[in-house]
Amino acid sequence: MDFNALFTAFNYKKALVIGDSMLDAYMWGEIRRMSPEAPIPIVEVEKHENRLGGAANVALNLQSLGATPILCSVVGDDSQGHLFMQKMKTANLSTKGILTDKERRTTVKTRIIADNKQQLRIDEEDTSPITVEDLFLELIQKLINDTNVVIMQDYNKGVLTHKIITKIIELANINNIPTIVDPKKQNFLAYTDCTIFKPNLMEIKLGMNIEFNANNTQEIKNASGKLRELLNTKGVLLTLSERGICINTKDDFKLTPAFKREMIDVSGAGDTVIAVAALCLASDINFINLSILASLAGGLVCEKVGVVPVNKQRLLNEAKKHVA
Repeated sequence: MDFNALFTAFNYKKALVIGDSMLDAYMWGEIRRMSPEAPIPIVEVEKHENRLGGAANVALNLQSLGATPILCSVVGDDSQGHLFMQKMKTANLSTKGILTDKERRTTVKTRIIADNKQQLRIDEEDTSPITVEDLFLELIQKLINDTNVVIMQDYNKGVLTHKIITKIIELANINNIPTIVDPKKQNFLAYTDCTIFKPNLMEIKLGMNIEFNANNTQEIKNASGKLRELLNTKGVLLTLSERGICINTKDDFKLTPAFKREMIDVSGAGDTVIAVAALCLASDINFINLSILASLAGGLVCEKVGVVPVNKQRLLNEAKKHVA
């Protein structure tokens, strides 16, 4: 495979990212003592930081890979929402797909980090279905035709309702635009007829209400195959954490073991996986190579603390080493 040509082709791809966006807030510090009030450590905070998260982190990954992302999401008309919009503009990401809802609070995930690892996470969020559903669909309809791939990033925060999911897939299929989904439990089986469905191990078990041995390749194949048939999707891309990744299509099944890395923080790895998979999908790469490239990318960002986009040059170098 000509990876230089593939990675150059990424520069000409447009991706519509639809889903739950948030601010990832960080408090960085050191632990030097325990609290006298309870058996918990005291983190002496040295730095505060805010980053784009959720579907917005998928957009950052796409941008890092050279593509042009358009994010479609809903934020609150609050200080966190204003900061989110400011961060989007600072990152040179388009805000034409963002709706502001005065009745909604902006999701913020605050991670407290010390000793090079997460100590605690605090979530502030509104997970009820959005009240601007029709306006949001109108916006998506205006943007969807000018794209090479549609990504649906579902964090169960209320942006992707059943009505919106169904309409997006219908519009994309009518216009021959591939779709790829990163699901959560609530809408797990709502994504019928998408092109690629990308759950992780916990999500497939919860979403299908099944149990299987994740160390048994045949059981993984059976579970992912059953899901593929249920959703009438072309491929199930199942991430298996330290076990690797598998792709299940009508004609192929391939489980790729995880590449050895120093795993520091898995936050945002799924965002990176779906971004790379989406661009490979838009570039007509075969699904097996798509899965390997996506797995390589997810592993690379796990070497960093916090949610960060993948480095394109590092991924290109790794691809040349590991993909046939």
